[in-house]
Amino acid sequence: MQMIKHVLSEDSQAYLQGYLRRDAPEATYPAIIIVPGGSYTHIPEQQAEDLALAWSAKGYQAFFLRYSFVGEKQPLLPAPVVELAQSVAALRQHAQAWQLDPANIVVAGFSVGGHIVALFNDQWASDALNQQAHTTPQDIQPRAIILGYPVITPAAGFPTDPATLAQWTDDPATIAADKLVTTHNVPTFIWVTASDPLVPVQNALAYAQASIAHGVDTELHVFHHGPHGLALANSVTAWKPGTDLPHVAHWLPLATEWLAELD
Repeated sequence: MQMIKHVLSEDSQAYLQGYLRRDAPEATYPAIIIVPGGSYTHIPEQQAEDLALAWSAKGYQAFFLRYSFVGEKQPLLPAPVVELAQSVAALRQHAQAWQLDPANIVVAGFSVGGHIVALFNDQWASDALNQQAHTTPQDIQPRAIILGYPVITPAAGFPTDPATLAQWTDDPATIAADKLVTTHNVPTFIWVTASDPLVPVQNALAYAQASIAHGVDTELHVFHHGPHGLALANSVTAWKPGTDLPHVAHWLPLATEWLAELD
C-alpha cells in the first residue's frame, strides 16, 4: 500500500489523504472518498483513516478529505462542497497513476461530512458549483453516494445554536440539502440510527423522501438503536461504551451489496 497526500489548493488547508493498492501493477480499482464529520471544526483523522482502510480491504482505492473548517473561511459553506468537487476531479485526473476506474468513484459522508456530500450530490451538475471548482459536470459526477447519520438541513434540528449556523452560512436556505435534490442526483444509500441524540433521524428521512420523490435510486436503513458518530460501528472505531454495535455494523456489507447491484 502507498499513502499519498494531495493538496487541493495553495490558498486552502484542504487535502486528500489516499491509501492506494499497489499489489497488481496492471489493475484498476473502484475508488471512494470518505468525507468525515467533526461539526465543521475538525475531522477525526483516526476514524477517517479506519473508514478508508475498511473500504481498501474491500478492494477500493480509498481516500479521505480534510476540508476547510469554520475559522478558516467565513462563512464556511460552500467551500467544503467545492473542495469535494475538486477532489473527485483530482481522482479522474490522476486515474491512471492512482490505478482507479474513473467511472466508478463513490463518495461517502458522515455527520457534517454527509451534509457536504448531500449538497454535492444535489449540485454536481450545476453551473454554479462547477464555476467555483473550475470543473465540468463530467469531471465530478460520482457513481453513487453513501450517507451515514448525515446532517441535511438546519430545519431538522442541527445545529441548534444560531451563532454556529451563522458560521456555516448567511443564507440557511442554500444549505438545506433536502430542498435542493434534483433528478440529476446519483444513487444514494443512507443509514442512521433512530435514537441518534445529536443529529435527529429526521435529517436522513427528509433527504430520502426528497430523493425518492425525484426518482433517485435510494436505499435507507434506520437502525433502531445507537449514538451519533458510529463510523464502522465495530470495535475498530468504538470510541466509548455502546459504540461497538454488531447490528448497526451491517451497514457496510449492505452498502457494498447495494453498490454491486448498481452494475
